[in-house]
Amino acid sequence: MTISPEAFGALFDSFRREAFRLETLDDYSGSGSVDAYRAFLAGEPQPEDYNASWLAQVRRNTSAGRRMYRVHVLSRPLTPYLRFELGWGYRTNATAGEEFFILDVTESPNPVVGVPDFWMFDESSTVSMMYAEGGVFAGAEMESAPERWIALRDVALSRAEPFDTWWERHGSE
Repeated sequence: MTISPEAFGALFDSFRREAFRLETLDDYSGSGSVDAYRAFLAGEPQPEDYNASWLAQVRRNTSAGRRMYRVHVLSRPLTPYLRFELGWGYRTNATAGEEFFILDVTESPNPVVGVPDFWMFDESSTVSMMYAEGGVFAGAEMESAPERWIALRDVALSRAEPFDTWWERHGSE
């Protein structure tokens, strides 16, 4: 069932324990932070207000004791967009309490191949996300069968490592 942007956004205010995201793409450049991405590519410094609304959302949730975390499935070498997302986005969002994990499939099989990006809230509400060419967000669907999504999260997390550990080894590649 298609979910409206408003209903999807409301889930970030109403979850009680945790919000988990699985990211599977190398490019989301058409979906948000377009100006920041252009600045990154041009070698400009990160704007002071970069990602301010998301940081406020994360802070509200983590300050209330709710966990927000994600696993990004990727392979090296990193695309320019992933350098931006990890170098600017993850490092900035972590200051608000969001947790990040990397499932690097450069030298190992991808255990979640073919799985769409999704957000799962409190292990009960899952929204899968669709993207078009160039990382343009194309819509979202409310999913059923929470056991499937929980299992996918658990598989991804079991193979992932904390972002900081991964970035220390591979961030300069």
